[in-house]
Amino acid sequence: MRAPQPLLLALFCLWHLSATVAVTDAQAFPTAVNITWSSLNFKTILEWQPKPTNFVYTVEISGQRSDWKKKCIYTENTECDVTDQLMDVNDTYRARVISSLPGNEDVPEEPLYTLSPPFTPSKQTKIGRPGIKSYVLNDDKTKLKVEIEEPMSPYRSPSGGFRSVREVLKTELRYTLFYWRASSTGKKQATTTTSEIEISVDKGESYCFFIQATVPSRREDRESPESPTQCTSQKGSVIDEYGVLIAVIIAVVLIVIIAIALCVTLYKCKKSKQDAAKKEHMPLPEA
Repeated sequence: MRAPQPLLLALFCLWHLSATVAVTDAQAFPTAVNITWSSLNFKTILEWQPKPTNFVYTVEISGQRSDWKKKCIYTENTECDVTDQLMDVNDTYRARVISSLPGNEDVPEEPLYTLSPPFTPSKQTKIGRPGIKSYVLNDDKTKLKVEIEEPMSPYRSPSGGFRSVREVLKTELRYTLFYWRASSTGKKQATTTTSEIEISVDKGESYCFFIQATVPSRREDRESPESPTQCTSQKGSVIDEYGVLIAVIIAVVLIVIIAIALCVTLYKCKKSKQDAAKKEHMPLPEA
């Protein structure tokens, strides 16, 4: 039995209306704007606006040498940690932030998305502040050796530990030690591509110094923040001074312990002699 033509026409109109509404709804929510890369020591977060209402975002990452990969799927957040998608730090990446309806697993042929600016981790990640792990003067106080506390990356070495930013950038990164006599303001500097640096100093002089990381090949974000300044004394490093203090405390404690032990020993000897003398003067018992 054939359906009446008015019924078929009504069904067609209903289908066309629902399809039109679906398309309108799909285009009703906004695409991402103000997409930025925030990266420190290769820890990289993609950020954008606006906060979604009744829709969600999906992030896709692609490099010049890699295909598109999804990250932060159907999220209501406006940021996404993409560090693990940027393992080749010398590649240049783009991200697209896709807007879609929640629960809609069918990806449209032309999804609504915004493309990010390009990002090359090795050239654009900011370098964190290094520190001074330790320093020491040699025996004749003419050499100062500084061990650097390096900023660490989120990437692991084959042994399982985190690699330093220097190990990731290799010879591209260098540390500069700025140093000067405590009695003057004229700064000198020395550089290294390792985690240690040694300089010559004048015997008997106190020195102040700080460390800064630099990537000379960059045009922007070439330098890290400076480490806190530390100063030596004529006797040596802070470690040396604490070592002397600890040695003095230990010596005092040992002297006190020895003195107490001697007092106890002398007291016991004296008491033993007194007891022996009393026994000698005691009358013998009568038979």
